[in-house]
Formats: sequence, structure tokens, C-alpha cells
Amino acid sequence: MFNFDFYNPTRIVFGPDTIARLDDLVPTDARVMVLFGGQSARKTGTLAQVNEALGARHVQEFGGIEPNPSYETLMQAVAQVREQQLDFLLAVGGGSVIDGTKFVAAAVGYEGDAWNILETRGTGIRQALPFANVLTLPATGSEMNHSGVVTRRATQAKLPFRSVHVFPQFSILDPSKTQTLPVRQLANGVVDAFVHVMEQYLTYPVDARVQDRFAEGLLQTLIEIGPQVLKESADYSTRANLMWTATLALNGLIGAGVPQDWSTHMIGHELTALHGIDHARTLAIVLPANLKVRREAKRAKLLQYAERVWHISQGDDEQRIDAAIQKTRTFFESLGLPTRLAAYQLDADDIDGLLKQLDAHRLTALGEHRDVTLDVSRQILEASL
Repeated sequence: MFNFDFYNPTRIVFGPDTIARLDDLVPTDARVMVLFGGQSARKTGTLAQVNEALGARHVQEFGGIEPNPSYETLMQAVAQVREQQLDFLLAVGGGSVIDGTKFVAAAVGYEGDAWNILETRGTGIRQALPFANVLTLPATGSEMNHSGVVTRRATQAKLPFRSVHVFPQFSILDPSKTQTLPVRQLANGVVDAFVHVMEQYLTYPVDARVQDRFAEGLLQTLIEIGPQVLKESADYSTRANLMWTATLALNGLIGAGVPQDWSTHMIGHELTALHGIDHARTLAIVLPANLKVRREAKRAKLLQYAERVWHISQGDDEQRIDAAIQKTRTFFESLGLPTRLAAYQLDADDIDGLLKQLDAHRLTALGEHRDVTLDVSRQILEASL
């Protein structure tokens, strides 16, 4: 196990009817901006509950944050916060709204061009406005971590950033809020969480037994409940387990002291930026191909994954690895997420454009060994056709 410094100050308030706790948790003299995406938060009554809980506090709203939050939209929020001298942000939504809110929190007091936050991956952030979240869509884990992703439409760039200054103060997780979500969004959430775990787990062994077992437990939970949450009749317990699993998948705990491989995410970001494919759906395309192309580097962990997660014990090593990769692909497809580029009318002619973007964003040495070059990324994309 590697040395690590684990820090996570975010408070989690979990359960039904917990939005009312905002009155206890938000400072009484706060000047609040409530940020959200489309109108679903209003139509479902969630915004009304939030406003009721905030009571007499000064509150302004900012809606329209996209599923892949855009720099252009977020800078409008930054301007409003500055002009109105707001001092507390509250995200109401899923990972995209929370990511966007993190950027706004960091950009309000940032000196210089705020796009530098993304170009420097957040290393230049020195302060941020306090903010919190009301989570309505389990998927990204952004409600309990210090990272985010923002897209600049003008240049089709989708870049990540991270900083200890953008940990949420608290997040309210009410699983009953998932009952109004479309099946597509829930399926995306299951796969996003699954891949988050995989990219911290399926690298190479470092005898991190707790992290391995924890990660395997999260994967098994998602495999077990994934099909269940897609049913409209899914009960509260199933939804609660999905929400908490997605949070734990990327709150830093299972990634402490272990090698990580975010190549699937980085390649996926370019697919979203160039072709508008849902983030989770890009992961469903890229991960199985990534495992196939890099099976030698990941051999030991692939065999462990096959045995402990999928209970594959028959056959030689190659057969077990093949079976584990196929099980992964089949799981994604069973949730309604295609695992081939062809499903999105993309073919070999589209690969060069994706590689050009990876190169432009300096994503030329990815993976746990920093050996996922542009040539390897090409092989992964070709295996995704």
C-alpha cells in the first residue's frame, strides 16, 4: 500500500425529508444562490422545499446548468454572484450541477482568467465560496469530493479540476428524490459509479486489502441493485443503496493508498465534448475496450476481479479474463447502455479527431503506469468500434 493523506470534511445528511435540515446548516445571515439545471427541480417540488427550508434568508436562483456544465453558462452565474454580493452557494441537482457550482465557488474570487482554473486542473485555486448540495441524481460522487469537470463549448474542451477548497460543506442525500428520475438517468448513474470504482481498483495489486474488499463490495452492490433501480417500482431501500454506493465510489476512501487509472474517463470526456454522448455512456463504450487492450498490464487485478466480483473460477487465466470483460460489457448493455461506438453512428474515421483533442489537452500519458499514449488510446478506440 502506498503512503496517503486522506482528507474529507464534507458532512452527509442522509434520508427522506432531510431538505428541512437546510435551516440548521446554512448560516442564518447567508446571501444564497440556489443553482440548478432544467425545470425538473421546480416541477417536482424540490426547489419549493429548498426555498421553504431557507426561510427568510436572501435567496436568488440560477437555473439552466447543462448536463455537461458549460464554462459560458457558469460565468453568467459568477457575474451574478459578484454583482449581488452573494456569499453562499447551494446546488440542487446531480453531478453536473454540483461540478458547476464548485467552479462558480472557485471562480468568483479568482484573480485572472477563470478558464485558467481548468487549464491548470485547479492548482491555482486559493479560495472558494462556501457551498453545499441537495443531491437529486446519484452518479458522480461530486457531492462528497473535491473535483469537477467543466466544458467550454467554444473550443469543445471538457477538462477536470480539483482543489481542497471545493469540498462541499455538506450534502443532503434524500433517496426518495430519485423516484421522479427517468430510467435513462438512473442507468447512467449505475454505470458512472461502477466505472469510478473500477478506475481506482482495477490497476495492479499493492496489498491494499481494505480498499480492495471495499471496492469489490461496491461493485457487487451495483451489480445486484442495478437492474432493480431501473424498475419504477424500485423501493426506497434499493434507491438508498444506489445513492450511498455512488457517493462512496468517489469520496476518496477506496482510492487512498492505491494506484489509479483515469484513462477511461479522459477518453470518455473527449467523446462527450465532440459528439455529445452522455458521460456515463462514453464510459460504457471505453472501459471494456480499455480492459481488453491493456489486459497484460492489468492481468493480476483482472483475475482477482473475475474471481471475487463475478465469481468466475473455471477455465485458464485467459478464459477467466475474457469472461470477466464480457460480463462487464453484458452488465452495461443490460442496463440499456451500448458498448460500441457504432451505436452512436461513429466509425474509424472519427478516431483521429478524438486523438487530436487528447493531444491538445496534454492527455498523452494516461493510466496507472503513464503508458497510455496516443497510440494506445487509438487501440482502445479501435477496439470500441
